[in-house]
Amino acid sequence: MYDVIIIGGGPCGLAAGIEASKAGLSHLILEKGSLTESIRRYPKMMRFFSTAENIEIGGIPFPISGVKANRNEALQYYRKVAGYFNLNFKLFTEVNHVTRYAPTGNEGDQSEELFTVFTTDGQAYQARKVILATGYFDKPRWLQIPGEDLPHVTHYYDEPFQYSYTNVVIVGASNSAVEAALELYRADAHVTIIHRADDFRKTVKYWLVPDVKNRVKEGKIHTRFSTCVTRIEPGKVGITDLQTGEESELPADFVLILTGYIPDAGLLRECGVELNPETQVPVYDKETFETNVPGLYVCGTVMAGIYTEKVFIENGRDHAKAIMDHITGKPVRKVAELIERI
Repeated sequence: MYDVIIIGGGPCGLAAGIEASKAGLSHLILEKGSLTESIRRYPKMMRFFSTAENIEIGGIPFPISGVKANRNEALQYYRKVAGYFNLNFKLFTEVNHVTRYAPTGNEGDQSEELFTVFTTDGQAYQARKVILATGYFDKPRWLQIPGEDLPHVTHYYDEPFQYSYTNVVIVGASNSAVEAALELYRADAHVTIIHRADDFRKTVKYWLVPDVKNRVKEGKIHTRFSTCVTRIEPGKVGITDLQTGEESELPADFVLILTGYIPDAGLLRECGVELNPETQVPVYDKETFETNVPGLYVCGTVMAGIYTEKVFIENGRDHAKAIMDHITGKPVRKVAELIERI
């Protein structure tokens, strides 16, 4: 029996484990992949938008030679912080269901109800409280078009070198799409960006905007704005101009659909958490982060529904402090950045 089980071993899940440890509570972190799996799957040359001090956890400084950490530096940092606090985790263990039950003799007393957390390998773990910190990176936004599941199509981008001297179509115009386009162009790929709107997303990192727009102006990166992909076939994509309705085709040896990701709504529902049917934002208390299931909390980006750009490490890491205050009966610390901005 653990005091707290944390589902998800990303930075926010680790922050929750650290707060539990500081509060003297026994804890177990269950992670379906490796430690900080989402960061491990980031593009290999990615650099964080936030400065290093803003993605620190547990009060442990994140020293780097520059201002903003890259993927490898972050992986090293979070691994060492997890070891420093001697966090208790079980990796490559996927949770598929959480149930709430009353111990024998306490039927009808909801304040005494406990949790059983079930995993896909047939194990079951008991806890007094559960924190969902599963993030969002393993559920890409599918376009729901023919050919999206072909082998030359991916929703993830890691590095540019396999795409050199090929025709690459990128769907999307946010940070991930722009960064991939610039890296691919510099690795001698022929890049075309397709996006439904008439320009790049306004949330693109400010230092990337002049770079990508100048490459477009020079004709080194091609764009098809106000355009959608309607089908994908081996070697080509079908597109439609949303202003004129004109249909055409583009050559495509590879297609990168970089349109973002969403939290695992299925797991939330399996845990009994109610979701807004339109936004997929879970029902939770804005100060304590407790869901409609008493004793079950959300922490980090999992609370954002379809608005994943609203919650990230920088503001999600502090959710654990408020959660642990509520669990231990202390005055709940105010978290500066809440999902109520949505």
